[in-house]
Amino acid sequence: MFGIRRRHATAIAVTSSIPIVFGSARDPVAGGIVGSLNRPGANRTGVVSLTTELVPKRLEMLHEVVPSARTISVLLNPSARTGETQPPNELQLAAPGLGLQLNVVRASTEPELDAALASLGQMASKALMIPPDAFFLDRRAQLGALTLRHGIPAIHSYREFAAAGGLMAYGGSRTEQGHQVGVYTGRILKGEKAADLPVYQGTKELVINLKAAKTLGITFPLPLLGRADEVIE
Repeated sequence: MFGIRRRHATAIAVTSSIPIVFGSARDPVAGGIVGSLNRPGANRTGVVSLTTELVPKRLEMLHEVVPSARTISVLLNPSARTGETQPPNELQLAAPGLGLQLNVVRASTEPELDAALASLGQMASKALMIPPDAFFLDRRAQLGALTLRHGIPAIHSYREFAAAGGLMAYGGSRTEQGHQVGVYTGRILKGEKAADLPVYQGTKELVINLKAAKTLGITFPLPLLGRADEVIE
């Protein structure tokens, strides 16, 4: 049994008998990993946080925090295995409804991150969405520091960004996902079949860093603050 993400979906072709327990941030049905969430079938099941489906909600939250920003920048990694060179379709569809335009900045190295964030710091109206890319997550402390240095309100998919000094995060819990993958693995080792275990849909968490908000001169709307699962002070 082993964990996989959508980009590793080819692993399902290796075996049709050994149980597979995956952890994914994307839709495993659309990716062809399982037949359905309730009845995964075959030899696989797992845990999903569906961060892509939460993209419009993150955009709404960022707009709620920075209503004066008419342009929202999206940070993309051109070297990512997902191969995404443009903002997700969900984001492109949601932006016009909020009266927003999208600006793409790209970085796949630490110096490029410095340059990209510095360029955003020169914009009069600025806010940034950071996708759940492994490169960005690994450099969450650098991103947190750069967004504060250049005065850029930013939202990420995982709480680790807010915990590292970033403004806010909204998405599935990586801690919970890892725990549930372990739980499912244990149940299968005790005799249950992967095909009989529905894909676990992780809970979502909103994390707000008030220290970062103070540095950026931002006051969170009380309704949004009240919805936070965790407030870092």
